[in-house]
Amino acid sequence: MALNYVWIAFFLVAFVVALYRLIFLHDTAVFANVMTGMFDSAKTGAEISLGLAGIMTFWMGIMRVGEKAGMINIFARAVNPFFSRLFPQVPKQHPAMGSIVMNFSANMLGLDNAATPVGLKAMKQLQEVNPAPETATNAQIMFLVLNTAGMTIIPTSVIAMRLANGAANPADIFIPTVIGTFISFMSGVIAVALYQRINLFNLPSLVFFGGFGLVMFGLFSWLHNLPPAEVATYTGMLGGLIIFSVIVSFVMLGFVKRINVYETFIEGAKDGFQTVVMIIPYLVAILVAISAFRSTGCMDYVIQGIGGFFALLGVNTDFVPALPVGLMKTLSGGAARGLMVEAMQHYGADSFVGRLACIMQGSTETTFYILAVYFGSVNIKNTRYALTCGLIADFIGVIAAIILGYVFFH
Repeated sequence: MALNYVWIAFFLVAFVVALYRLIFLHDTAVFANVMTGMFDSAKTGAEISLGLAGIMTFWMGIMRVGEKAGMINIFARAVNPFFSRLFPQVPKQHPAMGSIVMNFSANMLGLDNAATPVGLKAMKQLQEVNPAPETATNAQIMFLVLNTAGMTIIPTSVIAMRLANGAANPADIFIPTVIGTFISFMSGVIAVALYQRINLFNLPSLVFFGGFGLVMFGLFSWLHNLPPAEVATYTGMLGGLIIFSVIVSFVMLGFVKRINVYETFIEGAKDGFQTVVMIIPYLVAILVAISAFRSTGCMDYVIQGIGGFFALLGVNTDFVPALPVGLMKTLSGGAARGLMVEAMQHYGADSFVGRLACIMQGSTETTFYILAVYFGSVNIKNTRYALTCGLIADFIGVIAAIILGYVFFH
């Protein structure tokens, strides 16, 4: 629904601005430029989507191997002590706890197809112990904010988009994106914990947060004093090493568990190809709308307004062209993805703006969409403070992405 309004708004605003340029600025070429841009963007959208076929087919096959080999269960056992502290009102033996942990683990591994069904199942199981069925419980709010914070170890789709747009090292945004998602996740958890008065100062929580924090601090200490070119080289090398290690570990775990790794890979790869085909109309639609918005000068007006504001404050404004991605991600993942692709197309995949747009895309989540889908699945009308906490996580995620972009690539 949000994407529907966003799509209509892009065209409507673009048309009004185009009429203004024609009538008051006598820009007789404005409509010709708009149509040319729209047709070129439609072609670009199809080419980008088809360019994703190889990597998405491969990665979905690898993810299916890891799923059947029991990787989610391994993650679940590792984080269960921490999650039991975040959901004190849910009995430890309740099946919802298993679904929550599996959903979180699937999100961390980038298993979107596995994460959403398990997440909806968790919501229904949490609803079974809800004394007021139309009002969200503390456990449901915590669960939803964990989803909107969206901590992901492997930003697969963003790396795939960078590859499709010609990035020299598509994985160079891996480290800053992981750090950004961790910061967003922590801010969301802390916000909900303050509302629910959950004590996070316990051993499992401190081990979980402290472990990730030490890793992030170590990476930052290692890289922040290096020149941008060397940072890009090292982050790309480390990202590639980690991702390749994950692939090898999935395959070897599948071999140890005596599953047919090849057939399992083919099964998942088929789903990956179908996903690519499904992406084409959505990406074409949003890129065409964004092109109309940009061709009439609307995007420039927005960027100039934001840039002028920060310039008055004496802040470096190189980040401003990437900011629409972070602002849009809260409303629509598809629209934000389109803006990210547009930024890479316009400025270059390896430019500061192109990289920052990718970090923002990977560090934030579609809060309104997630709340609508998950709460709607159990017919909850009173969501209490869930939206507030989700937006807090998104806002801090955007700020963190900007800072990380400057630290790693500026």
